[in-house]
Amino acid sequence: MLGAIIGDIVGSVYEFNNYRHKDFAPLFSPSAFFTDDTVCTIAVADALTRSTDPASTMKYWCARYKHIGGWGNRFFDWIEADDSAPYGSYGNGAAMRISPVGLVAGSLEEVIDLSGRMTDITHNHPEGIRGAAATAAAIYWAKTGVPAREIRHLVSDVFGYDLSRTIDDIRPTYLFNETCMETVPEALTCALEATSYEDAIRNAISIGGDSDTIAAIAGGLAEALYGLPDDIALKGIRKLPREMQNVVMSLYRTAGCPIKVVDDYVEAENQIPTVFINYRDKLDPNEDA
Repeated sequence: MLGAIIGDIVGSVYEFNNYRHKDFAPLFSPSAFFTDDTVCTIAVADALTRSTDPASTMKYWCARYKHIGGWGNRFFDWIEADDSAPYGSYGNGAAMRISPVGLVAGSLEEVIDLSGRMTDITHNHPEGIRGAAATAAAIYWAKTGVPAREIRHLVSDVFGYDLSRTIDDIRPTYLFNETCMETVPEALTCALEATSYEDAIRNAISIGGDSDTIAAIAGGLAEALYGLPDDIALKGIRKLPREMQNVVMSLYRTAGCPIKVVDDYVEAENQIPTVFINYRDKLDPNEDA
């Protein structure tokens, strides 16, 4: 989950300013920030850990952070609407927010069930359902030790995505696209072809397109495949407000795989009065991020 959030943060500065190379530096741009992708991921994690209604929980978190902008028009209308009827989307928002499901699910059947419940509140088009399920399943398989080459075949066999292209095949002609059909295969390939978590994120940025979402999808899978280095995890968690940090910590504890550096940091932050954190952050806003 934090791997997806960090992918979103790293990709935030490249979404509308693509950089089709892997050599960008630093990994976290000083101007990087969490976007709507992170807010929606937090909402899914919160619904899973507290067993709350997915639609109500999603609306709660998105309403709290609607000022950050970046929302799709139809999704924003859904946030603001009195009812919670889905609107048939097959956008990549279905896949970018689903990583918590892959971590907490105990079987492929549970992946499909939870993914559907978290997705069809908005993205109830078959392609939206497929994109989210394929992403969550890939994370689940990686978490259980299935190697990348086998995950590539499983995603193709079970969900029908063509994962035969390499990053070098994708990069020259890939265009900005916000559909699951033209984002999920590319993003998963960025993780499956990588050698580490950071390499997966660099792959994701290098193909261009909807960079924050591609890196979020790739980052969730890459975390499960390669692990999340402590220094990257710490820089990522520090980019989030305290209430989001607590949801992240709770999700990993629920999944039975707490990240010590995250637990230690969040628990320490929870001992500091909020008023002091707000004042401190104004003085020293995540210097090196």
